[in-house]
Amino acid sequence: QVQLVESGGGLVQPGGSLRLSCAASGFTFSNYVMSWYRQAPGKERELVARITNDGGSLSYADSVKGRFTISRDNAKNTVYLQMNNLKPEDTAVYYCNAVRAYGARVEFWGQGTQVTVSS
Repeated sequence: QVQLVESGGGLVQPGGSLRLSCAASGFTFSNYVMSWYRQAPGKERELVARITNDGGSLSYADSVKGRFTISRDNAKNTVYLQMNNLKPEDTAVYYCNAVRAYGARVEFWGQGTQVTVSS
């Protein structure tokens, strides 16, 4: 069955770093655009970063540009989010998302991982 399993979340002080991972299984990972979303309490889910299926194109929310880096390893079926210089406003549940790059829309979500930035 399809699985997207996030890991790497936790509690970190402002200015610190975390690296999130999302391990995919049950589908052809290299055919999917991968994204990270986040949802803070009382707020809507928002797109954080996106990477095309071949890794050739990256995009970021303005709020994380220059601090976060998305990458993928198609050999390991894994997408990463390196988060540096974390701020309290980055506190949220972070979700991994997969959307098929070609043909009819097929979409999967992970269960989320909590990131808390606090002193």
